[in-house]
Amino acid sequence: MGVMDLIRRRPADAEKRSDWPAISLDDFLGMFTGLAWGGYTLNQTSTSQVEDISRDFPGLVDGAYVHSSIVFACELVRMQHFAEATFKYRRFEKGRPGALFGDQSLLPLEEPWQGGTTGDLLARMLLHADFAGSAFITRLPGKRLQLLRPDWMTIVVGSKEYADSPRWAPDSTLVGYLYQPGGPAGGLPPVAYSAEEVAQFCPVPDPLAQFRGMSWLRPVLQDVMGDRAATVHKLKFFQNGATPNMIVNLDVQGTREEFQAWVDLFREGYEGNLNAYKTLFLEKAVDTKVVGSDFQQMDFKQTVGVSETRVAACAGVPPVVVGLSEGLQGSSLNAGNYNSARRRFGDGTMRPLWRNAAGSLAQLISVPKGAKLWYDDRDIAFLRDDQKDASQVQLFQAQTIRQLVDAGYVADTVVAAVTSNDLTLLEHSGLFSVQLQPPGTVLPAASKNGSSAETPAPQGGG
Repeated sequence: MGVMDLIRRRPADAEKRSDWPAISLDDFLGMFTGLAWGGYTLNQTSTSQVEDISRDFPGLVDGAYVHSSIVFACELVRMQHFAEATFKYRRFEKGRPGALFGDQSLLPLEEPWQGGTTGDLLARMLLHADFAGSAFITRLPGKRLQLLRPDWMTIVVGSKEYADSPRWAPDSTLVGYLYQPGGPAGGLPPVAYSAEEVAQFCPVPDPLAQFRGMSWLRPVLQDVMGDRAATVHKLKFFQNGATPNMIVNLDVQGTREEFQAWVDLFREGYEGNLNAYKTLFLEKAVDTKVVGSDFQQMDFKQTVGVSETRVAACAGVPPVVVGLSEGLQGSSLNAGNYNSARRRFGDGTMRPLWRNAAGSLAQLISVPKGAKLWYDDRDIAFLRDDQKDASQVQLFQAQTIRQLVDAGYVADTVVAAVTSNDLTLLEHSGLFSVQLQPPGTVLPAASKNGSSAETPAPQGGG
């Protein structure tokens, strides 16, 4: 049975996609397996002395998240703050956002699974997206949600005109998803989902694909591997208790092959991170000169600090917020600088992630007409200074409303114009301030229905 037959397993889907070409499951897996996640091979180690990190989902989790303290710290800060938000609906009137509200249709997001909370859902979504590029969520029968392991998911792309190469076709369309429990080697049949059945959370798009995302760790893998090598180097410094970084002068007679054999033997026993700082034993014919011996000469702190800053920058987390060494010195600790860093993290990293998550999850629930799924950050302690700034903005808006109402504008239109930042919504009542009336003018009196009626001027005389 072909992959399109699996996706068309319900009559409604068959009616929608009956004109799409079908390909066999074997052909599809041959085209997309691995390709959806970059087509990288599983090279856990390289021929060099630095341990490589695989760019697939398990490789990044094990090599970076589990075994890199910098990556773990940055990801922990991202995850903890991202999981603080909740979801509400937001009314939109004339294209402008309005009040937040909620109802029972939000229950799948509030209790995504047995014992789960919105925070649990958001934390796991971010972990999947940060290390695989995308997170995939589907809705089970009833009101439960389920996260699907991203490296077992295949994105199905279709084209009417270019069936053999649909990914970058002009009419390329997301058709659905294939999920293989246990992975390609699990032996279980794949489960097909239509595009409407899966919410895909993709914070960082992959420029080489239309529908998949990219991990923020890929640009800094070299820095992560360098930091891990520096950590091993530091450990060996204390384990071996000796520091011979040296030039070796071999004063022996022999053939070039014998010399090269000695060099190879020396390198095998004394070069590389795992052999760093071993005690060196030499014969009389061998002379050594130490050219570097300690962390100060290597400027070790600066080397590690640069890697920390690069990783934090790609994670979108200022070093002072994470607590990295580069952020815990000098003016970075000043209250004003810290507040600027905190605001940059909230406005530049968290809020775009929350907006993206709300837009992705909206198709799994029934959003009321005239509203959009939105995030609610009003109870997040980290953003309370922002709420203080928001209250000041509201104070300025209230003063503006008061002035416009005093100037004779209709109160309802004043509120709408100020909150939407659109002064074209203002409507004047026809009533002007006393200061704008000519001397001796009698102001009209408002009637019960809100219209004005002229009041005759008092007549002179006794």
